[in-house]
Amino acid sequence: PRYAIGVCAQMTGVGCLLNGIRYVNGQTFQPNCKYNCTCLDGAIGCIPVCTNSRPPLVWCQNPKLIKMAGQCCEQWICDDPRRIRKTLPRHVASSAYVEDNESWHKNCIIQTTSWSPCSKTCGMGISTRISNANDKCELRRERRLCNMRPCEVDITKHIRPGKKCLAVYRGDDPMNFTISGCRSKNAYRPKYCGVCVDERCCTPYKSKTIEVKFECPDGSSFSWNVMWINACFC
Repeated sequence: PRYAIGVCAQMTGVGCLLNGIRYVNGQTFQPNCKYNCTCLDGAIGCIPVCTNSRPPLVWCQNPKLIKMAGQCCEQWICDDPRRIRKTLPRHVASSAYVEDNESWHKNCIIQTTSWSPCSKTCGMGISTRISNANDKCELRRERRLCNMRPCEVDITKHIRPGKKCLAVYRGDDPMNFTISGCRSKNAYRPKYCGVCVDERCCTPYKSKTIEVKFECPDGSSFSWNVMWINACFC
């Protein structure tokens, strides 16, 4: 079913089960020597430790990937009885050769979990996820601001006669986001998830992340990622 009768409350992150071993929410672990993994709200994201997925750029006619004693990751060797050419061809620039070789060592498989539920049912809260979409391909916890619905607005007054729910609520006038006494530089007219009068909960099922710049009274400024709700269901 798309809804359940009950009380709206913040969801608590659940753990993960892998190969008979249970991990707590937020725990980082290695199921084997080739992967680093993180558990977040029942989902497991892993990144490979061994990134040599392609043979090195050497003049070898028969490269092979073999298991080396005492090492977890396989290593490339040249199984060619002929002498390996150690010089670059005249038509290849040295800088291009090095850059291409380094790009193979930076092979990164992107692993990203879903955003967690907003920490507050009304007003400004925090949502998190785990992702390795960064320069170092490391699993990191990312945060974004979220606002499910304004606390000061009685959305039930906007439910049409004969209806029990208002899935999406949107104010008439643009407004500025505020956090710690700082205001967003631009004004926005965001959508919010609505409410029901029959104890159903309205939650977002389509959203995106936008970057919002904030300005403070002392002249400083900073940017935050903010959840932008596109659609909700009840």
